[in-house]
Amino acid sequence: MPIYNKLVRDGIPEIIKASNKKYSMKVLEPSDHEVEIKRKLVEELKEYQETSTNEDAIEELADLLELIYAALPLHGSTMEELEEVRVKKRAKRGGFEKGYYLIEVEDD
Repeated sequence: MPIYNKLVRDGIPEIIKASNKKYSMKVLEPSDHEVEIKRKLVEELKEYQETSTNEDAIEELADLLELIYAALPLHGSTMEELEEVRVKKRAKRGGFEKGYYLIEVEDD
């Protein structure tokens, strides 16, 4: 039996049950859940970096976004509050659409 030891989407246990396979799992405590979300974010980011098609990239970005949704309650926040922070930062510092790549800045 393969050992995974990783955070999975909430529907995975039902999918496994439907295939009549045996499995073991546990529900994580909030502190462990946060650790595993961070670990899964790294995994999904790596998968995004390795994509070679737009379709695959969108799939991995969706996984990243789902993990962000899952992390917000662990930090006492909501998607609306996150969006508010994003908009404020964008108004103050801009976004990332133009592709500016800073090489160096002269010291004082």
